[in-house]
Amino acid sequence: MKILIRLLLVFLILVIAGGGYFWYLLKQPYQGFRDAKILDFPHGTSTSDMAQLLQSAGVIRSARLFQLSRYLSPSAALQAGEYKFDKPASTIDVLRKIARGDTFYYELVVPEGSNLFDIAASIGALKIFPAEKFLAAARNPKLIQDLDPQAPTLEGYLFPDTYRVNRQTTAESLCRTMTHRFREMWRKLNTQADVHQTVTLASMVEREAHNPEDQPLVASVFRNRLNIGMKLDCDPTTMYAALLNGTYRGKIYRSDLQSESPFNTYVHVGLPPGPIANPGLGAIKAALNPATTDYLYFVAKADGSGGHNFSSSIAQHSAAVSDYHRNLQKQ
Repeated sequence: MKILIRLLLVFLILVIAGGGYFWYLLKQPYQGFRDAKILDFPHGTSTSDMAQLLQSAGVIRSARLFQLSRYLSPSAALQAGEYKFDKPASTIDVLRKIARGDTFYYELVVPEGSNLFDIAASIGALKIFPAEKFLAAARNPKLIQDLDPQAPTLEGYLFPDTYRVNRQTTAESLCRTMTHRFREMWRKLNTQADVHQTVTLASMVEREAHNPEDQPLVASVFRNRLNIGMKLDCDPTTMYAALLNGTYRGKIYRSDLQSESPFNTYVHVGLPPGPIANPGLGAIKAALNPATTDYLYFVAKADGSGGHNFSSSIAQHSAAVSDYHRNLQKQ
């Protein structure tokens, strides 16, 4: 009888010691990789497949330990998605991270004044999906037509911001998120202004004036010209026309200025058919409330400040342009 009791005690000690050892392994941080690992677990990935991928990448010590930790956490629902591992972590911590759905996101930065071609290029660089897919989705105005029935594309309504995207993001879902952000902003402005004309004008202001203090002044120049039926002569519209035609060569040529594209404001009077870029809140506010001026012209300053000189007459403007070229030659 004493021998049986001793054997039971030894067995219990071994079980406790073994359990303690396995618990130690489960809690022990591990890193079997040098560079950060990004692993994608599609929907339907089993626990065993997930464990094997984690072990092969050096994220965990053992696939069996991961499966054991999953068995010890029966209520944990492992989430599909893309995960980044860049530091030592225990098997338990890895399991908890996946159960939380703490997926890895890329940051898509869309600066103010970006057009749909710029955004497509940024998407392509992240390799989330091909740039062509974004262009195809952005050229369909359906998502915004209830707000702007005249919109030829989603240009102007892909609100500039920083967006979190991952491998599950689609071109359509990204466009939906960006246009939703625009709707939120527009709603907060509490304006009854025509959204099509406002955003089209704001896109031109955004492309011409990077300094916030100049934006209401640039808007006033365009508004004053529109009021007297004077062509807007906006270089960015000519560049955009060339982009749409696939003929843009990095700068404006005489042939671009003579283009019959409806976006070319050197040929056609009035606003172009739609926005030429995606304006930020400042430019939209400037389009809604231009400064009260008699300016009809502006030219960039040559000091690199991004500011402009404004003029009311062609004589003043010609002098400002001459100063601009003279100052450039001094640099």
